Amino acid sequence: MATTTSERGAGKRRRWRDLPHRLDFRVAPYAFIAPFFVIFAAFSAYPLIYTFWVSLHRVELATMDKMEWLSLDNYTALWSDDRFWNALANTFTIGVISTVPQLLMAMGLAHLLNYRLRGSAFFRVAALTPYATSVGAAALVFTMLFERDFGMINWGLSLFGFDNIDWESEKWPAQIAISCMVIWRWTGYNALLYLAAMQAIPAERYEAAAIDGASRWQQFLRVTIPGIRPTIVFTIVLSTIGATQLFGEPLIFGQGVNGVTGGADNQYQTLGLLLYEEGWRNYQMGRAATVAWAMFLLLILLFVLHRVLRRVLSRRA
Repeated sequence: MATTTSERGAGKRRRWRDLPHRLDFRVAPYAFIAPFFVIFAAFSAYPLIYTFWVSLHRVELATMDKMEWLSLDNYTALWSDDRFWNALANTFTIGVISTVPQLLMAMGLAHLLNYRLRGSAFFRVAALTPYATSVGAAALVFTMLFERDFGMINWGLSLFGFDNIDWESEKWPAQIAISCMVIWRWTGYNALLYLAAMQAIPAERYEAAAIDGASRWQQFLRVTIPGIRPTIVFTIVLSTIGATQLFGEPLIFGQGVNGVTGGADNQYQTLGLLLYEEGWRNYQMGRAATVAWAMFLLLILLFVLHRVLRRVLSRRA
């Protein structure tokens, strides 16, 4: 009995000595990732929840402490608001006009940079320069380029007999001009993403395709495209999110009051501009929060549609 008691005491002391090690082994991983969740809760989760709470009230910018409960009235009013549907349509069209050419140009540029060229490092840095440029500076330059009377774009078109185009006042010219800004700024960034994915493709695949008699174009279609498919999906998702949040380019393109409203007839007003107009021009923070949540729900819907489409395509394959 005395031996058993001493063994129990030794076992307890051993467990107490091993307690810090066991706590370190079990708790340390959570301690390492805790800062991320703390920052996420403070700067992402809480603002998201609070924005939803604000969207259920009538709140003015000057009196944020006074809220009038409206339930879902802001959402029903937004559903019947023609400005919201106009902004949603503009966001979609500008997103398509800017994203499709942008990604196609980025893929072609990455394919060229993937070959061994003299000064390839210079061209890669140059491709990233537009992304590092301030959106305000870039938008101001493009605004001057697309100016109706003295812009370089209209001057170039006049050499071919075209009349001056009012890029700001007309719907499609304005959206094309804004899309050009987005294309210029993001093409190089996406090209470097594609380039990194292309360089990860094993060279043996290209050698095997060349032995089978595949041309360069066939190698690009049958080897390169399937090899970078996850990166293509990533850039599409990233560009979709960016198009939904488009704000700086159309705001500066308007050159003043019309920048907030997206032109005199709202011809290029995006969801981001509508949010800004409701909150900081009309001082209705409840409606602005409703637009913000509509943008968030739209992104969730696009994500769900993307997952469903991927699952359907994988089953067919």
